Amino acid sequence: MFTGLVLGTGRIEGIESRGAETRLRIQALFDLDAIEPGESIAVNGTCLTVETFGERWFTAYASRETMSVTSLGDLARGSICNLERALAVGDRLGGHIVSGHVDCVAWVDTIRPEGESKIYRLAFPEEHGRYVIGKGSVALDGISLTVNACGRDWLEVNVIPETQNATTIAQWRAGRKVNMETDVIGKYVERMVAPWKGGDSNSEKGSKSKSAITMEYLAEHGF
Repeated sequence: MFTGLVLGTGRIEGIESRGAETRLRIQALFDLDAIEPGESIAVNGTCLTVETFGERWFTAYASRETMSVTSLGDLARGSICNLERALAVGDRLGGHIVSGHVDCVAWVDTIRPEGESKIYRLAFPEEHGRYVIGKGSVALDGISLTVNACGRDWLEVNVIPETQNATTIAQWRAGRKVNMETDVIGKYVERMVAPWKGGDSNSEKGSKSKSAITMEYLAEHGF
């Protein structure tokens, strides 16, 4: 579990690809000490497991599934990435609850200045739009951000100077692919209420079912 508060950036020192699977060697560009084998580190918002490590570096394996749903395949030797260690019990939850399980790849549409900040507009597959709400939270390449405005297949975030300086956002340009994780709480709420809505949260896009919540149901239960 993570918070979306990036600790610092790392540089890709090595990429070993075997078919659709990849092993990454990452050099931290900050004081990343006391690494432990098997610990979780988010790389651009993707939860990966440490295999081997040394002074400020570690290797991690990305499976076929991970490579298919994230933008890790766009990384090359020398690429800079966002890094965050897993949340420890008792740590401050300064961002929001982030699992490190990427939902989809979004892409930067436009960038415009707003005072010292910048407004980034990103597009994403429409089926994920129901989990994105105005003033809600979203993780983009592992960065916890607040949604300023949104639609069925787009969102806008305001990025302050500190975030621009501490993460890879300063490198974002139109067309850049970005790992996107929506608010995990919304997904669980949808799954829990699905039986009372007469549907299944995992049903295929476009399928319709009659809601079980009717006036008679509400009256029977005291509403």
